[in-house]
Amino acid sequence: MLSDALRSDMVAKGIDVGTTLSILADLNAGLYDGQAAVAASGVPPVDGVSIVPASGDMSYRIGRDAAACRLSALGLEPPDGTPADGDALLFDRAALEDLGERLYPVAAWGVLNGGSATSYADRKKNAALGSGVFEAIRPGFELLAPLCDGRPKGVTPAYINPDGSPGESFLLLKMRAALLRAGRYVERFGKPERPALPFFQMTSDGTDAQLADAYAEYAGHPWLAPLVERAGTDPTRPRSARQPLLAAFTHSGDGRPRRVFDRAYGRPDSAIALPGGHGQSFRVLADVYRGLLADGYRYAWIGNVDNVGYYPDPAELAVMALSGAEAAFEFSYRTPVDIKGGILVTTGDGRRTVADIGQAISFERVLELEAAGSRVLFNCATGLFDLARLVPRLDEIARRLPVRVSDQDKDAGRYSQAEQSTWEVVGLLDAPLGFAVEKGERFIAAKLLAETVLASGAAGAATLPPNVAETAATMSGGLRSVLSGPCGLALDGGAWRPARD
Repeated sequence: MLSDALRSDMVAKGIDVGTTLSILADLNAGLYDGQAAVAASGVPPVDGVSIVPASGDMSYRIGRDAAACRLSALGLEPPDGTPADGDALLFDRAALEDLGERLYPVAAWGVLNGGSATSYADRKKNAALGSGVFEAIRPGFELLAPLCDGRPKGVTPAYINPDGSPGESFLLLKMRAALLRAGRYVERFGKPERPALPFFQMTSDGTDAQLADAYAEYAGHPWLAPLVERAGTDPTRPRSARQPLLAAFTHSGDGRPRRVFDRAYGRPDSAIALPGGHGQSFRVLADVYRGLLADGYRYAWIGNVDNVGYYPDPAELAVMALSGAEAAFEFSYRTPVDIKGGILVTTGDGRRTVADIGQAISFERVLELEAAGSRVLFNCATGLFDLARLVPRLDEIARRLPVRVSDQDKDAGRYSQAEQSTWEVVGLLDAPLGFAVEKGERFIAAKLLAETVLASGAAGAATLPPNVAETAATMSGGLRSVLSGPCGLALDGGAWRPARD
């Protein structure tokens, strides 16, 4: 039972009371008890077939007839002069990028935008990287943390400029990178029959209004407005669907029956509003995906907003089209700062899935796999789907994705959270394709604010533990590469500004 004061607090915070109580009832009935941790037997190898290296020297080999058939269905044909090896064609990155750019008018891109920056900037979570790390990043943390409080993560600064000023947001960088690509299509091939690379998103009841306000400002932003006019697509007016917020539940240590957690920050009758995991996107975005397919879009990227390295890669789009895969996902080798997120594992029955650390697989088990000699592939939270094959399965996927309940210990208190992970969809697919990417190029993630500071080169490198310093250098180099390359920026007076428009 909820007290009147707690119910009023939940409503005021945008929590879907009915859905929360339904999940709570199922939790107390033991319906989620069967969601055991993933029993990982190992990690799959990068074999060039099911997991394709996607660095600068990537290549892809595909049978001539299969390539011709799949491209013909998209109104394309293999580029003239594509090298052959017997009955197979060999595509290097340049050829793949050329082919992928031709597919921009049938591809959309989206972000999972439901989360606030609360956990991201949580002091206790960031301190978990170790006292030496936290002390090194403290000045940058203190600079950015106030800019994150109560805001959608996507509109918080994605980096710190060399002059010490906060940079532009995750979303603005993504919009700029995609617009530059859509504009390149127009330059090469003319105006397409439908907008190239339209933007879509899943928001939440807690982020939707603030995101709409931010987009209204972005519409006139000098980094975007000229590109919108040139590209003919406007990411500040996305296709959108809203995810309901759920309340946190009491910690497992408090026993059963579980209750709605009602002591946030020690205040009585105070709930915590949380998204129910990005895995709900298959239900929440169902009409968006159906609409895209009906409007002639065949492929759709979806990814986490907090990864600066996530932007449309034409080479991956080309491999997706050539392979005929149902979906493709990016992975990079795990580093010491990759402690929140999922890893790619092989289960006992030979299938592959993404196991979220803490929810589906323990961190201790991850370390065991690495100690046994395995190079663990960390999920980059980026998926590319064939809409013609995804849309008919949306209801099934939404139903079959596991609901996992995990304990949390944060500034707000000790509680538990019920979530569905987007990336466990890998385990529901028969032959998912993987891309092995360079962390510094495609996975400059910021699950914690500390990672944003590290990637910005704003930490005291001399005081960092050696393994973290090495990772920070990789992330910092990657951030500079993304800002100066896909985002079209250059350093000017100690700050990043447009280099070309």
